[in-house]
Amino acid sequence: MSISTPAAHTPLDQKILEHFPGLVVRKDLTTELKQNAVVPTYVLEYLLGQHCATDDPDQIKDGLESVRRILAKHYVHRNQAELIKSTIKDRGSHKVIDKLTVSFNEKAGFHEVEFTNLGIKKVPIDDSYVKRFPKLLVGGIWAITDVEYELPVDPKASPWQIAGLKPIQVAGVDHDDFLKARAQFTTDEWMDVLMQSVGFNPEPFTRRGKLLTLIRLIPFCERNYNLMELGPKGTGKSHVYAEFSPHGMLISGSEVTAPKLFVSNANGKIGLVGYWDCICFDEFAGKDKKVDKTLVDIMKNYMANRTFSRGIEQLSAEASMVFMGNTQKSVAYMLKNSHFYEPLPDKYIDSAFLDRIHAFNPGWEVQPVRHELFCTGYGFVVDYIAEVLKHLRTEDFTGLYKQHFEISSEVSTRDQTGFEKTFSGLMKIIHPDGKATPDEIGELLEFAMECRLRVREQILRIDATFKPNDFDYKPLAGGAAVRVQTPEEKQYPQFANLRPGLVDAAGGSDSAVDEQAATPTEPIDVTRIAAEPSAASFSAGTVLKEHHLVVPENSKGWSYRRIFGDYVRGCSGIIIKDPYIRAFHQIRNLVEFLRMVNELTPQGDEVTVHLVTGADSDAPEKFEKQMQNLNQVKDSFAETATPFSFEFDASPNFHARSITTNHGWKVSLDRGLDIFQWFESSALNAATNLQEARLTKGCEVSFIRVEKEI
Repeated sequence: MSISTPAAHTPLDQKILEHFPGLVVRKDLTTELKQNAVVPTYVLEYLLGQHCATDDPDQIKDGLESVRRILAKHYVHRNQAELIKSTIKDRGSHKVIDKLTVSFNEKAGFHEVEFTNLGIKKVPIDDSYVKRFPKLLVGGIWAITDVEYELPVDPKASPWQIAGLKPIQVAGVDHDDFLKARAQFTTDEWMDVLMQSVGFNPEPFTRRGKLLTLIRLIPFCERNYNLMELGPKGTGKSHVYAEFSPHGMLISGSEVTAPKLFVSNANGKIGLVGYWDCICFDEFAGKDKKVDKTLVDIMKNYMANRTFSRGIEQLSAEASMVFMGNTQKSVAYMLKNSHFYEPLPDKYIDSAFLDRIHAFNPGWEVQPVRHELFCTGYGFVVDYIAEVLKHLRTEDFTGLYKQHFEISSEVSTRDQTGFEKTFSGLMKIIHPDGKATPDEIGELLEFAMECRLRVREQILRIDATFKPNDFDYKPLAGGAAVRVQTPEEKQYPQFANLRPGLVDAAGGSDSAVDEQAATPTEPIDVTRIAAEPSAASFSAGTVLKEHHLVVPENSKGWSYRRIFGDYVRGCSGIIIKDPYIRAFHQIRNLVEFLRMVNELTPQGDEVTVHLVTGADSDAPEKFEKQMQNLNQVKDSFAETATPFSFEFDASPNFHARSITTNHGWKVSLDRGLDIFQWFESSALNAATNLQEARLTKGCEVSFIRVEKEI
């Protein structure tokens, strides 16, 4: 495999190499190696840091080949496990790179190892390894292990033995040297260094975009920090927690129990919180997830005061909690009809639990991960920066803003604790020496207060006992107080004070709130048509009538809005039936129809669009491309006012094309949406941007009332 050669080093790359020699790596090398080795980033960069921490092309080439040889020879692929076992048996001993998990054999009285990829279990391990590396007992660790094979005298004993074990992690960090090197970078440069270390090219990111990314590092440097991030798919929410640090554990939100997370009453074994700095619950959202109420109660107590109980004994731990999940609705829709916590399982929509969250990171503001966002320059070997962050857990920067600012509003103790911990974490990450200008401190303080304000504002929508209060801070040097607002509050002021999800303690609606906004409803069932007119009205003066429309051949001036606009305006659900949404231009037509519906939908409302089409059966690769394109449309419109879904109808009698709304209209189309002739697709061509500039195909459209409006 050829080695990619990036463009000439940027001044920042040269500066990183100068001040952190031997501790950085070219990030595209990691991406290149990950194609063939499914291991965490910190495992690859541990090896790259040993062999490729240089800017010399020849040394990089030799080092990369060395890493490839090590992985080829010692990394265990699941499908090659038997070959590795045979190699160990033939040689008597062999080094393997694998994830190891240890359990205690109560009957035999010793610890045993399970190799994740190699597949061998119940391998005895010396207690000294377990004492030195206790994470072997909870979640396991990646390690380079010397495995030996020898037939035992006792047939019940394991033939596998461990002769040596070395966890894949850096030996240690000189924090004073780190601070001296950090001092050589400006704040902007340092934020870019961190972005590159996480694996992103900083250039496409705004300063706020960088903060939205770097806040994900706080759980690694701040003890008992609770972060929630909800947003669309594909924004890399869980990347940091899966790949960035050997001190973090990524688990599915539905795959954890109270004994596994905290402590087992059966044997007194401490759970994950006792061994990991950060525990991330991935895929945390989902109404259908089963949730143990006992777990929620224990978690609330732990998140509030870092303690949990086992019988009468109180235990404590320092693990931070991160909750990541996907949203299904647009921000405007959630603000108008419910709240940001709506995607969570019902048992977690609990004000006492949610009030323990220190910051809510708005995932809808984070850029979707795409190729040009990946870094090709130099960044820290992730294990090095992970150790730096771990050391910073011993520092406390929560009060550093008080020499420049005072909190002038009457925020609660929990609110203040929340934004102070976020502020402290951002200071540790960006200004680890605790020194920053008043403007820089003010920027981080305001961002931290905004993230906590979002937590509180959404709780106000579900719990009447919480009262609103302003989040203000004031410079001690003089000047007006600054009132913190969230961007969504500024963008949608008409929805800012609604509390549509609020119910009283008895379960009844708050009538005062009901006067301001409608109670949220269940999503419409797009498989049936019901007369459910939206609150949106038709355009003024428009009288809708049944009629037949003929679009002439080779004419211009026609658009979906001109043809369909008045007949889809005001509905909340649309079904498109067209067996030929297959080729690229047909799917592009669909996207333009969705755009038209989206533009006609009032802010905070939603119109679901469901497509019933036929599968492209000419060739498997064509159907695969059709599926890929339709899924891309589905994902890209998921967070808009026009969520899209689709299904295939394999009936041989499926020919008719129509658009049906759930407020009583059916539009019969002899050509479906395919009413335009071919045009040259260019960003500079009017026909690309204006349907009215395209030539039409001759077609006929009939508008039929299927149910009288109520």
